[in-house]
Amino acid sequence: MRFGYTLMTEQAGPRELVRHAASAEETGFEFEVMSDHYFPWLDEQGHAPYAWSVLGAVTQVTERVELLTFVTCPTMRYHPAVVAQKAATISLLSGDRFLLGLGAGENLNEHVIGRGWPPVNVRHEMLSEAVEIIGDLFDGEYVNYTGRHYRVDSAKLWDLPERRTPVGVAVSGRQSVERFAPVADAMIATEPKGELCRAWDEERAQVGEDSTRKFGQLPVCWDPDREAAERRAREQFRWFGGGWKVNSELPGPASFAGATQFVTQSDVAGAIPCGPDPEAVVQAARPFADAGFTDLALVQIGGAQQNGFFDFAATELLPELRKAYF
Repeated sequence: MRFGYTLMTEQAGPRELVRHAASAEETGFEFEVMSDHYFPWLDEQGHAPYAWSVLGAVTQVTERVELLTFVTCPTMRYHPAVVAQKAATISLLSGDRFLLGLGAGENLNEHVIGRGWPPVNVRHEMLSEAVEIIGDLFDGEYVNYTGRHYRVDSAKLWDLPERRTPVGVAVSGRQSVERFAPVADAMIATEPKGELCRAWDEERAQVGEDSTRKFGQLPVCWDPDREAAERRAREQFRWFGGGWKVNSELPGPASFAGATQFVTQSDVAGAIPCGPDPEAVVQAARPFADAGFTDLALVQIGGAQQNGFFDFAATELLPELRKAYF
């Protein structure tokens, strides 16, 4: 298993995120993923800069790490033809270190354009068309497209990287796996479900394709004071336990605050490793390894604690994780 670092646009401003990206590479993380939101989940997180501008800057302060969107929704705020152009540009700026992570989106971010929030089956249809359009544009020719949800009129990407930009798609159940496993280069999921990994490989095998990488994500809250870590995790990440099916429907931070008002500090501490013990993180990573995930992005909760976390990761955490799962 490879281990990455999450650039959380919900808990740090753009300049801080660029510094974190450089530090994460120096620390020894092998890849970095970036969320792409218009809102934070909770007011306490306090940030939401434009991910693509930050990614452009990150390409210039890193040299080795792979970069991913985790994930971009190419259906409402962004037209898929524009996402393809952005992805190709980041690939060029990074020297072919970019993987485009896509997902069906959240009401939290997409409602801002005033078009409402479609049901999940429609969102999957939209994402399917978007993946097709992006793939056609990555071929480098003029693209005309007429679908149920999108039109493209004589579009072409004029600046393409030598390596075709790989595409990962976020999945949460069998329906999304069946749609996207045959056409994606990687799987993305937030829960360590072995059935997702197995179904993904089965669907790919049915169309004669090999297995692919599978990216997961694990929140942690490092702090030398375990009690302080638990308080911070509850304050900023109590939304995490709602699950994708619930979280994707909520329209704003006030909704997440209301939905999680009865989540206790002990509830969060039971789900997220908190404090200075690397073994707690090693054990929390085990379900992902057992499920078949090949890559795991860690989320350090708390924008002001990143420097301490990087020291901890370099000297204690990453060596223990690699000893356990390499």
